[in-house]
Amino acid sequence: MTEVVTEGVAGAVTEDVAEGAAHAADGGGHSPLEQFVVKALGGDGHDLPFYSFTNSALFMVLGVVLVTLFIYLGMRRAVLVPTRWQTLVELSYEFIANMIRDNVGQEGRKYFGFIFTLFMFVFAGNLLGMMPYSFTYTSHIIVTFAMAAVVFIGVTVIGFMKHGLHFLSFFLPSGVPVIMAPLLIPIEILSYFTRPVSLALRLFANMTAGHTMLKVFAGFIAPLGALGVIPLALVVGLTGLEFIIAFLQAYVFTILSCVYLNDALHMH
Repeated sequence: MTEVVTEGVAGAVTEDVAEGAAHAADGGGHSPLEQFVVKALGGDGHDLPFYSFTNSALFMVLGVVLVTLFIYLGMRRAVLVPTRWQTLVELSYEFIANMIRDNVGQEGRKYFGFIFTLFMFVFAGNLLGMMPYSFTYTSHIIVTFAMAAVVFIGVTVIGFMKHGLHFLSFFLPSGVPVIMAPLLIPIEILSYFTRPVSLALRLFANMTAGHTMLKVFAGFIAPLGALGVIPLALVVGLTGLEFIIAFLQAYVFTILSCVYLNDALHMH
């Protein structure tokens, strides 16, 4: 039920974003949704050929570069008594390693590279979006759904590789009366195939809603004059909250991926 409500709300958000983005692209003032418009670099925002290098692509590349530099510069001169930078890198490593151990077990260690990359990519995108005049690529459903689809397809393939056709028994838990199978199996299949949808919509909706709210409140600061201190205080508070949400959403996306991986490996 929660996933259905989430999908309904996110669907409405998607329509509003699309309408607002189109309005902004047509020059319809400073819309709070203008920040989500995908534009070709050097273009006018109207033409977007398939070969265009967009602001979304630019910030995805920037996110990868920053994460790579963060790890490389922190560990290139690793010492027994770590520096602050090395400590941050090691804490990131330990954080994901503990997440995998607690949610997947020892069999999940071989997938550490993928899970670590997934978390850092999402977290970097969320943080980059907090910078002025930046672009939040995790606020686009096509990006979040692509990542969710990779996770979904990957864990499904792993499940069949490890268990063969026995993986299909995942849709009929042991101990369930056979008479319940016609009712339970369709429910389990539907639940399984909504995983990537809910995973993608959760991240997209939270990033879109948070950044839109910040933009709306910020738009009241100058017009209100002296009273603008009120929305300014709200913006400051919401900005701090958004940094927390940036981490939490990356964490939720990653830990759910670990849970799905655990289901594929251990069939429960």
